[in-house]
Amino acid sequence: MESITLDIELLQLPETSPMSMKSNQDFVKKLFDQWLALPETNRLVTSLVNDAKAGVALNVMGGGGSSGTNSGSNSPLASMFPARNGPPLSPRNSTGSPRITRQRTGLSNLSSPLKVVSDHVKELIPQFYFEDGRPPPNDLKEQCIAKINSLFYGHEDGLQLQEFKLVTTEICKVPSFFSTTIFKKVDINNTGFVKREDFIDYWVKGNMLTKEITSQIFTILKQPDHKYLVQDDFKPVLQELLATHPGLEFLQGTPEFQDRYAETVIYRIYYYINRSGNGHLTLKELKRGNLVDAMQHADEEEDINKVLRYFSYEHFYVIYCKFWELDTDHDFLIDKENLIRYSNHALTYRIVDRIFSQVPRKFTSKTEGKMGYEDFVYFILAEEDKSSEPSLEYWFKCIDLDANGVLTRNELQFFYEEQLHRMECMAQEAVLFEDILCQLFDMVKPEDEGFICLNDLKGSKLSGNVFNILFNLNKFMAFETRDPFLIRQERANPTWTEWDRFAHREYIRLSMEEDVEDASNGSAEAWDDSLEVPF
Repeated sequence: MESITLDIELLQLPETSPMSMKSNQDFVKKLFDQWLALPETNRLVTSLVNDAKAGVALNVMGGGGSSGTNSGSNSPLASMFPARNGPPLSPRNSTGSPRITRQRTGLSNLSSPLKVVSDHVKELIPQFYFEDGRPPPNDLKEQCIAKINSLFYGHEDGLQLQEFKLVTTEICKVPSFFSTTIFKKVDINNTGFVKREDFIDYWVKGNMLTKEITSQIFTILKQPDHKYLVQDDFKPVLQELLATHPGLEFLQGTPEFQDRYAETVIYRIYYYINRSGNGHLTLKELKRGNLVDAMQHADEEEDINKVLRYFSYEHFYVIYCKFWELDTDHDFLIDKENLIRYSNHALTYRIVDRIFSQVPRKFTSKTEGKMGYEDFVYFILAEEDKSSEPSLEYWFKCIDLDANGVLTRNELQFFYEEQLHRMECMAQEAVLFEDILCQLFDMVKPEDEGFICLNDLKGSKLSGNVFNILFNLNKFMAFETRDPFLIRQERANPTWTEWDRFAHREYIRLSMEEDVEDASNGSAEAWDDSLEVPF
């Protein structure tokens, strides 16, 4: 190694900070060159280089190395700095330093061998993503095929639809009213038979076996080129439900009301589950909802009215009759004047105007200024169950006049003004807006005292009453008087939603009206089926 003249003055360093050392690279380089000029350094570096070439482990400060130069007390570094684990700090000024000396890592910690690294062994990572689902394990696959063989035994030509129902429940383990849909998915040539090999291709080789039930139902229902469900995808299974469920058997003589029932079920499903509101029900939305549980309940329960989620016929009956009462000309459309009569004129004109401005939801009706049946289903579900998130979002959009995502004092006052006027006209004790405003904020307890946002409403159990105070006079009065009948009903059925309790009350009322009308006509045969709804 080339010898460099040793400058003793460079080793007498004043106290220097690390940052100043980094900023003076020329000085650091000169200091390093001086260190290399030491005879001991020259011998150490030469020895380390030779050991590295020979593949000898580096163990500068400790014993055990193969080289005499690198072992124990014979180490050149050990002789240079006998009492330390590393090079000494620079000499300090006599004034001392307030800095705390940090313990440095000794060279002995760098004792990893300097050896030629062998080639990395390639480790195969097992496949963890399967576009069409994870293939079933062999044992599960064999068990399933054994069950399939037993059900298809003796049917060389395949199973017909009626025989295939057992495959739906025993092998697929989905509700029985999915039989026709699965049958048609397998029998792509419409032969009227499903062969054993074709079903194995669809269910086992198609990896349906390893999917959880929500994904299975989603795959069964959706169209092959879609990644979502549309309303029409539900019609085949609902048609089979209507044809086979004992609780809906009485509707088989009135196909027009079978269609209305199926439509209402679909609208209710999309109201609660399709939160994006775009008509495309995704697998993520389906998993978040409770539809699959409701389907299984409907398949197991003979009384369809006990299936409160989506499928209850009584709930459909209430919705349809309420619409029929408002649709005076029976053109299956209602306008503002029709809707203002809802629930004995309970709603204000201002909130009805907001509904017909289609702020909370675009109408599916093709007629301008008219609300169709689907639009009414969304309205009545939102109006009669303001504790649900879809309802809170529906009415929040109505009250948020400037669509800025918050409800301000002026917006709340705008809607309450009409309520106040109506109370005065009815000789009711009027409650000033200032008092109402304090009550609203006490009920919601918003994070910001200046306005109410949607999350504030979702976090309060009294949010529904906020909207009733603003635009539904009947419910506002009932809340103020704490109607004992409603309190008893809540205690009798604590698991029911507001919608469940409303539908129960209305069904009883409509049934009683039906009985009175039948009695006045002398016979239940007096129905005009072209105009009236069935009971």
